[in-house]
Amino acid sequence: MESPESQGGEPRVTLMHAEAAEAAAAVSRFLSRNRAALALLGERLRADPPALLVTCARGSSDHAATYAKYLVETLLGVPTTSAAFSTVSLYDAQVASSAGRALCLAISQSGRSPDMLATVERQQAAGALVVALVNDEESPLAAMADVVLPLCAGPERSVAATKSYITSLAGIAAIVAAWSGDAGFEADLAALPAALDDAFALDWSALGEGLRDAANLFVIGRGYGLAVAQEAALKFKETSGLHAEAFSSAEVRHGPMAVVREGFPVIAFAGPDSAGDDVRTLCGEFAARGARVWLASERDEGQEGVHHLPALPLRAELAPLATIASFYRMANALSLARGNDPDRPPYLAKVTRTR
Repeated sequence: MESPESQGGEPRVTLMHAEAAEAAAAVSRFLSRNRAALALLGERLRADPPALLVTCARGSSDHAATYAKYLVETLLGVPTTSAAFSTVSLYDAQVASSAGRALCLAISQSGRSPDMLATVERQQAAGALVVALVNDEESPLAAMADVVLPLCAGPERSVAATKSYITSLAGIAAIVAAWSGDAGFEADLAALPAALDDAFALDWSALGEGLRDAANLFVIGRGYGLAVAQEAALKFKETSGLHAEAFSSAEVRHGPMAVVREGFPVIAFAGPDSAGDDVRTLCGEFAARGARVWLASERDEGQEGVHHLPALPLRAELAPLATIASFYRMANALSLARGNDPDRPPYLAKVTRTR
């Protein structure tokens, strides 16, 4: 008998599954549509470099902002911070003008959350250049921004954001590639859509089977990969009602790792860089305690007790985008296997209008 989450051995095609499968096409549309705008933005940022980058986002978009922090601080050396919306929306705090001009990067699917709009408006009034990565081109955020880069992800009807998140990551990578003038990065980014299709086809079913009856777990990443660890933890909660916490492989050692004992599930994402090496080392430590460890990595080092999940051999900056594409397919199947509807999680709405 076929399991309830499958049809002919394949995951039942929910909106989440279908939309996650469209990520490659969405990224291709984004890069094509915004090619000229990205080149102009890159020239502008090189001619007048901002002293600070402030990100404005919530939910999955805020996880994309984590990716922006690592890319921008690592490749461009510009300090990057996340705006706390409540300081404006609840406390009506003013934003001081900085000695050097700030760049405000607003990331949103809907572009309509009141607290985000209030915060972006306050940043702009303080002199920041506002760049918006937004899926809804008719939104208030798009109207407000100095530079609009439409995500071009198309309608996303599942509450669980997938293709818009991956396109947000690609948008951030495209901004950084244009800003740095790195032709090699831009070329690798142009090849990303094909890699995303390949990543979505990878078999992570062993992870889904292992988590069918789980109650709690950790998701580990580091560096560029922390952003997708955060996103994966959110998706476990949203779509499967599974309590998951995301940590960097460095931060988890400061107390949280005491929770990891025999039988405790740990999922880890490791890229092809020194941050990935640290994640791989941590996986070995957790497995030695008897934890149930799954590691997504481009190479299988045969660590005892560590279950390997396949990943593509991409450059470190882009590897997380392929990893989360693989994860989304598994998360959809896991949600169905646990008796949930990944498209309509309880108590959640597509647009969250926080104040």
